[in-house]
Amino acid sequence: MHAFDVLGDPVRRRILELLADGELAAGEVTSVVREEFGITQPAVSQHLKVLREHGFARVRAEGTRRLYAVDPAPLREADQWLANFRRFWTPHLDALATEIARGKRERRGRG
Repeated sequence: MHAFDVLGDPVRRRILELLADGELAAGEVTSVVREEFGITQPAVSQHLKVLREHGFARVRAEGTRRLYAVDPAPLREADQWLANFRRFWTPHLDALATEIARGKRERRGRG
C-alpha cells in the first residue's frame, strides 16, 4: 500500500492528527474517532492496525494499555514526493502572504 493510500482515508488522517500531539492510549484514540465518525471499536482498531503495519504509527505496551505514537519516517517520504510539486502552489501562497501583509499595512496607515 502506498503512503497516499494510507493517508487517503479520513479516519486514518484524523488518528494521525490526534497522535501528532503526542502518544495516546488506544482507548483515547478510539473514543474520539468513534464519536467523530460513528464507527465501531473494531473498525478503529483496524485503522490503527493499518497505520502500524505501514509504519505510520508505533505502539508500545504499558501494562494493559497500548500507547500509540506517530512514526514520522513514512510522512517524510510522502513529503519528499510532494516536494516535486510544491512549485505549483508555493508561489501562490507567497503572493497571498504578500497581499495579507499589504492589507495590514494599509489598515494601520488609516488608523
